[in-house]
Amino acid sequence: MRVWPGQPYPLGATWDGEGVNFAIFSENATGVELCFFNKEDDAIESAKIQLREHTDQVWHCYLPDVRPGQYYGYRVHGPYKPEEGHRFNPAKLLIDPYAKAITGAIKWSNAVFAYKVGGPKEDLEPDPDNSAGGVPKSVVIDNAFTWESDRHPRTPWNRTVIYECHVKGMTVKHPEVPEALRGTYLGLCADPMLDYFKSLGVTAVELLPVHQFVIDRHLPEKGLTNYWGYNSIGFFAPDVRYATRGLGNQVYEFKSMVKTFHSAGIEVVLDVVYNHTGEGNHLGPTLSLKGIDNVAYYRLEQNKRFYTDFTGTGNSLNMSHPRTIQLIMDSLRYWVKEMHVDGFRFDLAPVLARELYEVDRLSSFFDIIHQDPQLATVKLIAEPWDVGPGGYQVGNFPIRWAEWNGKYRDALRRFWRGDPGVVSELASRLTGSSDIYQWSGRDAYASVNFIVAHDGYTMNDLVSYEQKHNEANGENNQDGHNDNLSRNWGVEGATEDSKVLDLRYRVMKSMLASLAFSQGTPMIAHGDEIARTQRGNNNAYSQDNEITWVDWTNLNDRQRDLLGFVQRVIAIRHANPVLRRRHFFHGKDPNSPSGKDVMWVRTDGQEMQQGDWQNGNNHLLGMLISGQATDEVDDRGRPIRGDTLLLILNGGESDCRFTLPQVHEEGFWMMLLDSAHSERERHGPPDGTSVIVAAHSLVLLRHGTERRFSATPPESEPAMVPGSDGNAA
Repeated sequence: MRVWPGQPYPLGATWDGEGVNFAIFSENATGVELCFFNKEDDAIESAKIQLREHTDQVWHCYLPDVRPGQYYGYRVHGPYKPEEGHRFNPAKLLIDPYAKAITGAIKWSNAVFAYKVGGPKEDLEPDPDNSAGGVPKSVVIDNAFTWESDRHPRTPWNRTVIYECHVKGMTVKHPEVPEALRGTYLGLCADPMLDYFKSLGVTAVELLPVHQFVIDRHLPEKGLTNYWGYNSIGFFAPDVRYATRGLGNQVYEFKSMVKTFHSAGIEVVLDVVYNHTGEGNHLGPTLSLKGIDNVAYYRLEQNKRFYTDFTGTGNSLNMSHPRTIQLIMDSLRYWVKEMHVDGFRFDLAPVLARELYEVDRLSSFFDIIHQDPQLATVKLIAEPWDVGPGGYQVGNFPIRWAEWNGKYRDALRRFWRGDPGVVSELASRLTGSSDIYQWSGRDAYASVNFIVAHDGYTMNDLVSYEQKHNEANGENNQDGHNDNLSRNWGVEGATEDSKVLDLRYRVMKSMLASLAFSQGTPMIAHGDEIARTQRGNNNAYSQDNEITWVDWTNLNDRQRDLLGFVQRVIAIRHANPVLRRRHFFHGKDPNSPSGKDVMWVRTDGQEMQQGDWQNGNNHLLGMLISGQATDEVDDRGRPIRGDTLLLILNGGESDCRFTLPQVHEEGFWMMLLDSAHSERERHGPPDGTSVIVAAHSLVLLRHGTERRFSATPPESEPAMVPGSDGNAA
């Protein structure tokens, strides 16, 4: 095999049409070997090349005889001195951190650990056994793809509706997705799913991690797996588990999925895990970064044998090292430039801002992202907490960043389960949480509003369980949160009691409508629109089975009704610009009928006073939004006129008569939505000057002169579900 010097950049294996350039960074290595394999499970390499070129701490070569599809890995030489932070062991095959494709899962044995497992010196004694038979291989790929006229939808933040979903779980049980595509990238963008997403009204899918990830050894030993995927080992490689034809096709099929979503006007956002890797703590396996340059890539304690852990997973990446930051930035750019994704949700994002120890809002990580032209137009979303000291950072991210708003989640859960003294905070959350985000110069988009996400109860379980039921995880129900702010409404778990079920579905509707009608960016968790259940499991990360999969079969009337309701509330949001402002409310607006862009109304139709806000027993809130409160303009800068809306939320135990406020403009009140009585939505204006708001329900009214009662835009399609024959649910 011919070996030419090659170049130190770009890092990784780069096919240029004539040969492949290989480049890998290691600051502390004394030697690097590039190993080739004929099969993905081979333990012995077919060829081994000593990298002799070493430029700026990058080892490199160019091989004109290598082609795409070649399996490879590295063996890196250097000191094995864990007490000094070094864990080099050339007996261990290592995954290229820049690999664009990886063959598959780890075959667990003691050989994949750099130390003698079970030995008297723990991790201090190196293990001589060859790990290549159990370590996934890196794969040389050809990045060529026919993108042609692919165009990013670039949906404005205020028009964005996010749907969080799992690639496999969404389609593995969908009867109308071709069987060969179920649970894959291509299955997620199959025609039945595109029709479903479009009919639902979502504008972006946020995919749980699709980077190649590690399934920790203890999970398969207990008959479990890592279903969620928050344990990355390849920041450039789409996971092969979601490819229809397995190895070699994951990159092409992922790109096909993105292109198909874009053709439907739907953005693709990736949930990315850059805060740690699947190599664990000092007793974890050696798979990639740990054996390439442990000191450079990981944050270590003063005793460098041990890892600083801000993630709860055993390690944290070293954000003070420029090559670690480069690895993350190169990955982000790759997914935007080569894979055409539209945004990222950063798992445990404060870890990335810890340059020294504490979270630094002005860290170099943010500076580098903000100045990067390839990332200038993508959506950036932070999970604004980690498990380290001072890790709860809701509201503290800089301009351009949106955040999962955990305070919104908690306030809405507390209000709808009937907790006292929540109304004041509820008002802040409904209006975009300006108290949290405005100080930093951000607008309402910064608040990604959610009530349920992948981590925790589903919406159905939130109204069905007061105690977690995680027995299937094999940890004696000790894992997962204990305080879920949930309520079972009379029966713990599944029931056939019609009264209990009616109440549960009413509360689910009220919560989902609240989410759709709040200022900010709404996010729906997959399956909540059809009352998906995890049987009370609030930490189902290890369950790749019926517990977590969306069951599309045999939907009952209540589920179909809920689906139609969710479609309707999203359509109302899209049709009413006052529900999706770009900027926060100002309070005063002399052009509005009430003199204010938003006014809070009590049951007698009058504006709420200080004593009303301080009344802890008050469970009802009216929100009057002026039609003049729109801040959207058309392509020529002309203001878009909206309708005056009245949103009434009753989180109490009793029905309430609510006097409709006087609006000083021509027209009358018309019912748009009632989460307790859907039939009222078709009956036009309320009788007289008041409306009955049922307990645990939400009502939305429109003030105007036109007798149009449907808020569904004419271009909207009915929600498509299996077996619906094209009829609205």
